[in-house]
Amino acid sequence: MTALLYILAAISGYLVAGLNPAIAMSKAIYHKDIRECGSGNPGFTNFKRTFGNKWAWWVLVLDLCKAAVVVGLFGWLFAKHLGAYQLGAAYTGAFCMLGHAYPVQYKFKGGKGFLVCLSTMYVIDWRIGLIATAITVVLLLTTKYMSLSTVIAMWLCVPMLIITKAHIAVICLVTASVAFMTWRHRENFKRLAKGTESKFTLSRKK
Repeated sequence: MTALLYILAAISGYLVAGLNPAIAMSKAIYHKDIRECGSGNPGFTNFKRTFGNKWAWWVLVLDLCKAAVVVGLFGWLFAKHLGAYQLGAAYTGAFCMLGHAYPVQYKFKGGKGFLVCLSTMYVIDWRIGLIATAITVVLLLTTKYMSLSTVIAMWLCVPMLIITKAHIAVICLVTASVAFMTWRHRENFKRLAKGTESKFTLSRKK
């Protein structure tokens, strides 16, 4: 039963998180592939910059919810059968990150994973998720750089897990997920170093 649960969590996390609302909505509504627009990243920020605010916030909500549902489900199943809720959530979340970044549904070309990572943190410990959201907002309002704000906020989740005495396996899985998310943002950091990274704004695109 234990092995089956781990296998189901991995497969379900990968496939569910691979469903990308930015790609689906860009094709259905605007008849374009978001991966061929702007920065090419199929996520909230690029969708918003490319198409404006009208549907962008739906992309954000759906990206958050898709991971939260499957991570929450397997967190509950792990708690019921193994007594390890946070481990189930962190383990499933790690595979959600892979599915979102390399979705088989879209020829393995997906997003960078911040919203998936954040929603996983909410399921693991809602208090840490809330703090990470607040840090992201504060940094975003001050620096205007989405990539920098999100990566810093997610890295700060690791010491918070240590402070709350999470299991070492949970800490390692979250650390691996955040490291993976950071690596997915490597082009953003190159642009930051060059001073060419686009700043985030709440206003509509021009």
